[in-house]
Amino acid sequence: MAEQFDVVVVGGGPGGYVAAIRAAQLKMKVALVEREHLGGICLNWGCIPTKALLRASEINHLLHSLDAYGFAADNVRFDFKKVVQRSRGVAGQLSGGVKHLLKKNKVTVFDGHGALAGPGKLAVTKDGKPVADIAAKHIILATGARARVLPGLEPDGKLIWSYREAMVPDALPKSIIVMGSGAIGSEFASFYLNMGAKVTLVEVMDRILPVEDAEISAFVRKSFEKQGMQVITGARLQGVRKEGGGVTAIVEANGKVQEIKADKLISAVGIVGNVENLGLEGTKVKVDRTHIEIDAYGRTGEPGVYAIGDIAGPPWLAHKASHEGVICVEAIAGLHPHAMNTLNIPGCTYCRPQVASVGLTEAKAKEAGHEVRVGRFPFIGNGKAIAMGEPEGLVKTVFDAKTGELLGAHMVGPEVTEMIQGYVVARTLESTEAELMHTVFPHPTISESMHESVLDAYGRVIHM
Repeated sequence: MAEQFDVVVVGGGPGGYVAAIRAAQLKMKVALVEREHLGGICLNWGCIPTKALLRASEINHLLHSLDAYGFAADNVRFDFKKVVQRSRGVAGQLSGGVKHLLKKNKVTVFDGHGALAGPGKLAVTKDGKPVADIAAKHIILATGARARVLPGLEPDGKLIWSYREAMVPDALPKSIIVMGSGAIGSEFASFYLNMGAKVTLVEVMDRILPVEDAEISAFVRKSFEKQGMQVITGARLQGVRKEGGGVTAIVEANGKVQEIKADKLISAVGIVGNVENLGLEGTKVKVDRTHIEIDAYGRTGEPGVYAIGDIAGPPWLAHKASHEGVICVEAIAGLHPHAMNTLNIPGCTYCRPQVASVGLTEAKAKEAGHEVRVGRFPFIGNGKAIAMGEPEGLVKTVFDAKTGELLGAHMVGPEVTEMIQGYVVARTLESTEAELMHTVFPHPTISESMHESVLDAYGRVIHM
């Protein structure tokens, strides 16, 4: 006989485990089904371990820039295997933490693959063998997404890598091609460049980090190239050859065909939702281009079935998945939560320099019909940034000229991924330029650049 629960969550990533814990807090009987890693891709093979790797690359860059700070060191070197091992240790520690949190909140965890088996029913299997039959009035699908594989770019684990192989290499390659300059591609390109590899970043669009404001994208490209990275945009991949223990990418850009040779190639060309083998056939769940269609509260077309996180479409961000899980569960509980405004979800890229943004780009704001006021402030005018030896950066703010609404904020430079939350709070509170102008920012901090950018939009900038 099927075990009965109030809510069953399929997938233990940042959307699924948060949804399960929130449901438990609301006194529901909760089960979570996870077939591989608690914490999902984010915690085990994405957000967290990549940040550990990037931290190591930042340290390596700093150690090779000691002269600027009055220091000297001879024979600076690193053990690449230890760099990778530390990253895996960080992921393991946090995955264990998720297991503890679920146990603490009395969430029943099933190790296996969950699939719908009729209205209000879920079948759990492991290696093709039955594990459990579960019944629940509410079933939340949070199975995430995986790397998109393009023909000719199939990862082989040796010469062509997905993000997984790129995170656990046996040795540092001397040269590497990164296909795709979104957050994942740009972070890997930055990591390997700062560890000492020769890096070529290839993007099919006309600029790198194409979802970001064009001015920020141009700033990052200039910085990457200054650091020694080759960047090719508007590029069409014509083919890949594996030869002589390396890989050659044939790329057409600006009307010219060129061959790029490297030891390894990383494919970072997008993701697809994990919608297969979930028992969706015969249900009213609609799938559009590998993503499940939902309403503002995670409901699908099938009564009692919900979807959250990457499987439910963009933006494909862990923090979006977590908040979506909370909204979904609170709606199930009848708490009437606010629907998510995706324009208030910050995006962060942890390359060097870091990139962070929220809301509309300048171009999107104009496309939406807004008359805009735009403010900018470079870090070269910020005392803390200069004292840190990190004067390369920019804060850009976009306001509605008529209402003063903060339409968007875009930042590039050191630690901007930590600072963006100030603008996120401002947008959530529906702040205008008046509140931001009257906010006192601590001195000396890089965050003062945020204030100055707002002032600049209204002709009141002080330090520029």
